[in-house]
Amino acid sequence: MANSTLRIGIVGAGANTRAKHLPLLQRIPGVEVVMVANRSMASTQAVAGEYGIPGAARHWREVVTAPNVEAVVIGTWPYLHAEVTCAALAAGKHVLTEARMAAQLAQAETMLAAAQARPQLVAQIVPAPMSLDFDAAIADRLPALGALREVCVTQTGGAYADAAVPLGWSQEFALSGVNTLMLGINYEMVLRWLGEDPAWVQADAAVFTARRTRDEGGEGAVEIPESLSVMGRYATGARLIMHFSGVEPGLPRHEIRLNGERGALRFDLAAQQLWQSQLGRAETLVGVPPEQRRGWRVEEDFVASIREGAPVRLTDFATGVRYMRLTEAVWRSWSEGGARLAL
Repeated sequence: MANSTLRIGIVGAGANTRAKHLPLLQRIPGVEVVMVANRSMASTQAVAGEYGIPGAARHWREVVTAPNVEAVVIGTWPYLHAEVTCAALAAGKHVLTEARMAAQLAQAETMLAAAQARPQLVAQIVPAPMSLDFDAAIADRLPALGALREVCVTQTGGAYADAAVPLGWSQEFALSGVNTLMLGINYEMVLRWLGEDPAWVQADAAVFTARRTRDEGGEGAVEIPESLSVMGRYATGARLIMHFSGVEPGLPRHEIRLNGERGALRFDLAAQQLWQSQLGRAETLVGVPPEQRRGWRVEEDFVASIREGAPVRLTDFATGVRYMRLTEAVWRSWSEGGARLAL
């Protein structure tokens, strides 16, 4: 395949697909985007016209079954990821699906089984992007911290603080499933660095605006928490503390702290800065050399895996199932009044 044209179909042309996947795929030599299907025929034709895509499909199944499509990029909301992925793999197509992996853990496990049954096909999830330039530097510095004591994740903002803000897809269970705020994407980054899951988690959460208006008219229930706190414990004894909020006015906050017996790392994701401290000493800014900064290479990685057989690292379906397992355990814990649930 290295010297042949790779023809790709798009299912769901949302914001990230238009900003990243479509233009970056079209820049890769020997790659053609030949078909697209979006939520309506009007939006499908608009995307096809804007990006010069020759095929405008009326339904996503046309993309999946098209004989001239060899790989499918899925940019829909989570509720469709499993169905489209499994259909594409069954049709012999490679798959790149947008995160979050699926709406629920059972769907993610079905996707993994479908991919494992067809190991000749590439199955990749769009990775959590915020730490790509820092993953190697964080992994290199973890041993200097000594025994890990705390993993602290905080991400807050005011997207839902105003009750007049319309209902979004990420607040509806039918579209987003158990995915809550930015839990999964942050946990995926932590999982990259530590390589292990906590032994148990428990959660508390809240919805403060029970119903919101819809852009298309009427109103709907807010089914997914607007504020979430998670506690957990690793087998080593280290604690996991996570807090996510969409109702915090003021400047947003986003940082991950790894606190060890001899030192700490503080990753300021908003500023894209990594800080390191040793016991009794002030923080110092970590300079990350260019060769350690991986950056966004999602589309290149997908094409390389297809053409060269390179293994999927960011992010494979097995990793996706792991972050979906934690995401669903958190949902269940909150739903069951803060029960402590084993992973």
